Amino acid sequence: MRLRPRQKTFVERSVAALASTPTIRGLSRIEREFEASDQRRYFVPCPHCGAMQWLKFERLRWQKGRPETAEYHCEGCDRPIAEHHKTAMLERGEWRATAVASDPTTVGYHLSALYSPVGWLSWPRIARGWEAAQGSDEAIKAFRNTILGETWVESGEAPDWQRLYDRREAWKPGIVPAGGLFLTAGADVQKDRIEVDVWAWGRGLESWLVDHVVIEGGPDRHDAWSELTALLDRSWPHERGAHLRIARLAIDTGYEAPAVYAWSRKVGFAQVAPVKGVEGFNRSSPVSGPTFVDATEGGRRLRRGARLWTVAVSTFKAETYRFLRLDRPTAEERAEGAAFPPGTIHLPTWVESEWLKQVVAEQLVTVRTKRGFARLEWQKLRERNEALDCRVYARAAAWIAGADRWPDEKWRDLEDQLGAVPSGDTDPAGQINRFGHAPQGKRRSDWLGRREGWF
Repeated sequence: MRLRPRQKTFVERSVAALASTPTIRGLSRIEREFEASDQRRYFVPCPHCGAMQWLKFERLRWQKGRPETAEYHCEGCDRPIAEHHKTAMLERGEWRATAVASDPTTVGYHLSALYSPVGWLSWPRIARGWEAAQGSDEAIKAFRNTILGETWVESGEAPDWQRLYDRREAWKPGIVPAGGLFLTAGADVQKDRIEVDVWAWGRGLESWLVDHVVIEGGPDRHDAWSELTALLDRSWPHERGAHLRIARLAIDTGYEAPAVYAWSRKVGFAQVAPVKGVEGFNRSSPVSGPTFVDATEGGRRLRRGARLWTVAVSTFKAETYRFLRLDRPTAEERAEGAAFPPGTIHLPTWVESEWLKQVVAEQLVTVRTKRGFARLEWQKLRERNEALDCRVYARAAAWIAGADRWPDEKWRDLEDQLGAVPSGDTDPAGQINRFGHAPQGKRRSDWLGRREGWF
């Protein structure tokens, strides 16, 4: 909260209060107001050594996977502070300025949920909330905004492509690694070619690049669309012996929308999703639609003849960069059973440096409008960025398929398909809408017990 005298009539006795939850760093008004103030924090004493300090989330520590062990560690003596000490700490605390205000009449206060009194939001519950948020940008953003009272930092700085090159993993081109459960693809239509990347997805949105296909000839070449259609019917072998087909393919409409709509109508919208990218962040619903748009078929205009999905590309670009930066367990840790973090992006050794440069070809910068307002904008670091675009479209296809919202039962069904389907492509695995399997995990109630043999 920031206090500043504003009213003209009662100059000496009036104040104006601004109170808000911060949003995105660089765009948050309350952040700007607080940074211009004296930035007061509530300092509390350590019950062991008496050192005064304001509470920081990084000093709340617990055993991984056991948030109930959360304790705060003092900055002075580093001894753990149990939750029950908080009441006395708050009673003996005091507000202290931590900066010099640009306006001496301005004071600002910051308080996070770490200060919640005993019986309210506890430190173990905060730790549990942080663990539950992992793997979801939207959940982490909400946690930082509402629990810590901090702005969310968009991860828009491009990762180093050479580091990605060094972290590549070995598997054969066109093979779906063990963790992949279903496939999506992103298609980027260019003047002289159509580029397609096929991605496998597993639990926690862990993903693997399975194939990179370049179809020569642009949208004016009939055979190019035939080759893209053939890609929908193709299957990719899985390490466990099954075969998977593309569950959803998202194709960009930015270059030649009429041709994309016509092809999508021909092959059907069950497997294909025409998409249109828009700037801006929408973490709660980064894909919206579909909306019906006009299409052309055989020279005739068809009103509402195609379906179009709108994608907030900034959301998925920032997510991709964050996933690419995730720390990975060492070989020794993996041998002991450690898993990759949710969202980990696995890249194969067969991918070339040019592709890696394309997937990190943009960065997020803060620009000022003519009126002086700040906004975030993605800018190219190099001309070609097809790999990043295809990744965003494939990620949008996974969202459209429902992967962000599937219950555990859905993931178990996909895992069962790998074990039940024999080698061959007559009945592929990775089917996200199998007949008789409810996509939302609903099943017949057993409240009367098993009913086999009743009739």
